[in-house]
Amino acid sequence: MAEKMLIDGEWVHAARGATQQVVSPMDGRTIAEVPKGDRDDMRRAIDAARRAFDVGPWPRLPPRARAEVYLKAAKIFGDRAAQIAELESRNQGKTIKQAADADIPFSIDNLVFYAGACRTLDAKSPAEFTGDGTTIFRREPVGVVGSITPWNYPIMMAVWKLGPALVTGNTVILKPASWTPLTSLELGKIFQEAGLPSGVLNIVTGPGEVVGDEMTRNAKVDLISLTGDTATGRKVMEAASGSVKRLQLELGGKAPFVVFADADLAAAVEGAMVGGFVNGGQDCTAATRLILHKEVKARFLKHLVERIATMRLGDPLSRTTDVGPMVHRSHQKKVLDLVETGVREGAKLATPGQAAAEKLPQGAYVAPTVLNDVAPDMAVAQQEIFGPVLDVLEFETFDEALEIANGVPYGLAGSLWTKDVRTAIRGANALRAGDVWINDHLPLGSETPHGGFKQSGFGKDLGTDSLNDYTVVKNIYIDLTGQARKGWHYTVYGDPA
Repeated sequence: MAEKMLIDGEWVHAARGATQQVVSPMDGRTIAEVPKGDRDDMRRAIDAARRAFDVGPWPRLPPRARAEVYLKAAKIFGDRAAQIAELESRNQGKTIKQAADADIPFSIDNLVFYAGACRTLDAKSPAEFTGDGTTIFRREPVGVVGSITPWNYPIMMAVWKLGPALVTGNTVILKPASWTPLTSLELGKIFQEAGLPSGVLNIVTGPGEVVGDEMTRNAKVDLISLTGDTATGRKVMEAASGSVKRLQLELGGKAPFVVFADADLAAAVEGAMVGGFVNGGQDCTAATRLILHKEVKARFLKHLVERIATMRLGDPLSRTTDVGPMVHRSHQKKVLDLVETGVREGAKLATPGQAAAEKLPQGAYVAPTVLNDVAPDMAVAQQEIFGPVLDVLEFETFDEALEIANGVPYGLAGSLWTKDVRTAIRGANALRAGDVWINDHLPLGSETPHGGFKQSGFGKDLGTDSLNDYTVVKNIYIDLTGQARKGWHYTVYGDPA
């Protein structure tokens, strides 16, 4: 399958004809070939987006008209949901049941939500704040937006970026992850068929250090929105500083999963299974640190290991599979290397390790793994592993639990498990994270803002809060006196009247 990229309404090859292969993590086979764009390709896309914003109709359409495009896109997306789910699973390695029953329905709902949300966007009502004139606060699109999406949720994160950006009147250049560009290209086709004008959405495939770097440095781009790891976020901030761009960054996470002595252990174990192994653990909000009260740790761990033994590792296109492969063999190696690091540091394997994965003949598989007796300062407790690996830590007091929970550079998400409402509220208030769940882990809706604290970034995806990141407020003042000389002019020159 040979794909093209979208620039100024046309599906084109890279200017120099270079291509790159896309492989499936199921078996390492090439499933597509996409253009390998360079700086010239990105500049063409940026120029197209700049023209579309500066002189095109899209930013000047009434919200209702932009909403109609979104509703059409949602309908087309829904009609192709099964096809896109299979492509997402084949390209990224996530299970077909997650792609088809979770990621894609959520993405379609995002489009429908923003179709409505853009029609409610407003600023303060006009008022006479000075007494001599009316002030109007006008909310306008930022301009040209560069969106960089990750490989763990290719199409869903693309929708999270495009949803609030396009509907508020911006134009966008989307740079999908090099490993997983295929469904983002499908999304471009959907928007084009829905009637999005040429140049409003451009999709450039290619290496991040080339096309991504050009996007972040180019002065014609007004805002960069990135979902990725924290190291990439630092590079983007540095590159964007030259033109003082606005930034919206959703970066890494190391979510705490705090289980107090009074928690419903059956529910907590189920929550750890779902929260820890969602998307094969390749999730910034995954429950990677199980912080367990010493009174319940042994029982919790016993039930958790028993449940893990029932998980089915294998072909992601089969609906009986619970854990598919990692996105790429190089990422598989990174995950396994971190597990080995944890063992060298003194953590104990509570599961058989790679035994289940080694039975599979092909693919970048990592078996669900639990590391017990992890200390808070170990590398595996501080760094994102981004795979199906859970760390088990122990605490005695409330203060100790929250100290461990907050004792990482990240602050994206976390959960607390307790039957005591006072413990729940105290813990939620003390936890330095953008998403806090009580007696659950993971739920998000189109209406709920998602974004982190500390080195997990800033700004929001989802919800109406995200619209603030993609708009700017303009202050317009209208004199009502009709007087040439105002009473306050003497403060600059002359005397009081």
